[in-house]
Amino acid sequence: MITISIINLKGGVAKTLTAVNMAHILAEVHNKRVLLVDNDKQGNASKMFGLHSYEKKSVADIMTEKSPDMKKIIMPTQYEYLDLITANMSLLRANLAVMIDNTRQRETRFRKAFSAIAEDYDFCIIDNAPDINISTINALVASDDVIIPIKIDMFAFDGLAELKEQIENTQEELNPSLHLRGCLVTSYQRNDVNTQGEKWLHTQQGFPVFSTHIRRTAKMDESTFAGLPIVTYSRRCGAAADYLQFVREYLEKLSDSDTNLKGAARHG
Repeated sequence: MITISIINLKGGVAKTLTAVNMAHILAEVHNKRVLLVDNDKQGNASKMFGLHSYEKKSVADIMTEKSPDMKKIIMPTQYEYLDLITANMSLLRANLAVMIDNTRQRETRFRKAFSAIAEDYDFCIIDNAPDINISTINALVASDDVIIPIKIDMFAFDGLAELKEQIENTQEELNPSLHLRGCLVTSYQRNDVNTQGEKWLHTQQGFPVFSTHIRRTAKMDESTFAGLPIVTYSRRCGAAADYLQFVREYLEKLSDSDTNLKGAARHG
């Protein structure tokens, strides 16, 4: 199972949309077995699939239970190859509880839990909150790849250096196989600001950038109200075409990288 963290310390950059649509395309278009993990107390990825709930187990239980029963936590979606671990505001309390728990290691709880179901999936995609808290650190420790969505505006590059430092610290201390796969420009508009911002990103050492960018379209906002991934809601719109191309580009990069990752890239 290849685990991907979608993360940016800035909000409003299409992290959840990227996680949801990448997971859906991998499952429905490429026939991969995909687990999507909602790791944000807002629970927006859970809401997209109509599965947000306080009655059922969620990602908070992975953080707090010593031996979480993953079969009771993982929920099926309406898509055959796509399952979900939901989140809600309980994650806030769970993170606080973990920070005062000295009985076992705090940073490896995701990794241990995911190891039990690694053979069941080709990909695990984690939608992270715009924060570095103990559950996002758990996500980085459990991940193979990091993808950073970026919306080009005045504050687009705030926090990138701090996020890169956290990735490097995680690599050094807990997960040497963690890899920054690339930045993904979202909400792209054909104007000087976006053109110059994208060019600037390409000049920054240590910040690889995907060739594909995701065009801004009203269909993306509409798809969230409909509770549908963009390829299902409006396959012919520009953003749908862009997300399809982005996933293809990711899989191509994956197949050219570490040999231990190639099997999942070829599956299906």
